[in-house]
Amino acid sequence: MHSYFRCPCWSVSVLNCDLHCHSTCSDGLLPAAEVARRAAANGVAMLALTDHDDLDGLPAARAAADAVGMAFVNGVEISIEWEALQIHILGLAFNRADPALNAGLAAIRSGRIERARRMSAELEKVGIAGAFEGAMRFAANPSLVSRAHFGRYLVESGVCKDLRSVFESYLVPGRPGYVDHRWATLSDSLRWILGAGGLAVVAHPGRYKLSRADMRRFLGEFKDLGGQAIEVMSGSHTAEHVDAFGRLAREHDFLASRGSDFHGPGESYVDLGKLAPLPAGLTPVWQAF
Repeated sequence: MHSYFRCPCWSVSVLNCDLHCHSTCSDGLLPAAEVARRAAANGVAMLALTDHDDLDGLPAARAAADAVGMAFVNGVEISIEWEALQIHILGLAFNRADPALNAGLAAIRSGRIERARRMSAELEKVGIAGAFEGAMRFAANPSLVSRAHFGRYLVESGVCKDLRSVFESYLVPGRPGYVDHRWATLSDSLRWILGAGGLAVVAHPGRYKLSRADMRRFLGEFKDLGGQAIEVMSGSHTAEHVDAFGRLAREHDFLASRGSDFHGPGESYVDLGKLAPLPAGLTPVWQAF
């Protein structure tokens, strides 16, 4: 095991673990190996690469992590739909070769290009031409073209100043460039992750427009289906989110995860490995690996 786990000056609970990040295999800006090397350079002790609905970057990221002596676990971020709301579930420390997991992820990916064409048509209605071709230029893997790739094209073409304003103006429900998609169900995602021997985590729960009662109901369903953890520390979480989801982790007896959700330099809330430690009194998810 990685030497950080034996170092007497570190407690396992405060390891610099970053268990949520992306590469060019989905909507990140850096190749998977470069993501791993950047994480190690930033002092990360354990990394999980969690590309959207795709596992292709895992071998290169693991090889790069091994080369610099950084612990690595397999990861993925699965897009699901729960009561008409898109939510993301992280799978961690699973068998990458599991047939059911791979088939499920392939099914999610299969509709992305058609969705992209419909998004482009909607944007054209409000005077933004060429969005499909523009987005595809940013997508290293065409089958994983996403809203982030459209966002980069809209920034490049001067429609908006940055990705955040693109999403607010065009790419969220109720805005002219948003198109719904048939995602997996919560039950699907947990069946795939647990069936592959992995551990399921709710990604960045502070980003979902759920009332307190609905969030508790969702977390209860997640736990009943075998979910074990929630992301308490996320690059997009405020201090209030950290407090709230730390309390919910204790209330539901969840493990607590920590991940930057890094997509690339200059485009992310926080760089790899630069989040604050988990709050005291929580059990880190990495203790289960």
